[in-house]
Amino acid sequence: MSEIDIRKATANDASAVWHILEPMIRAGEAYALPVNLSEQEALAYWFAPAHEVFVAQAGGVVVGTFFMRANQRGGGSHVANCGFVTSIDFGGRGVARAMCSHALAVARDRGFTAMQFNFVVATNTRAVRLWQDLGFEVVGRLPNAFAHPRLGFVDSLVMFRQLDA
Repeated sequence: MSEIDIRKATANDASAVWHILEPMIRAGEAYALPVNLSEQEALAYWFAPAHEVFVAQAGGVVVGTFFMRANQRGGGSHVANCGFVTSIDFGGRGVARAMCSHALAVARDRGFTAMQFNFVVATNTRAVRLWQDLGFEVVGRLPNAFAHPRLGFVDSLVMFRQLDA
């Protein structure tokens, strides 16, 4: 795969972002979003005013997207939160790793001191392994918090990482 370039998303990326989000949403296995979410609703969620949205490109094609935001307001605003989705056609090719590495650097630049993932579905073992490889620790387990469409109720994880100065 060619080099992965990451940049801020623009309104012109909406169609490409939807192409990436839709299969993930319809599968219902990784995000706590309704599987029948419309394109308009999904894009409104992803491009919410509090989200800074990025896209990853390889060979000029958008192959992934992520958003960054403060995990909480007020006293929790120093902790970043992100959501990542890789194109179904580019899984296992380093896109998520590149996006998360970029997100960690941007978070530091924005003054965040840590990053937290609030709801990582425990059966998404590929993501859990990647986040751990990138320095995140499981700091909490929410028993049966996610209704998986094939596996029934499964745990969700809270993952956390301090950011280096």
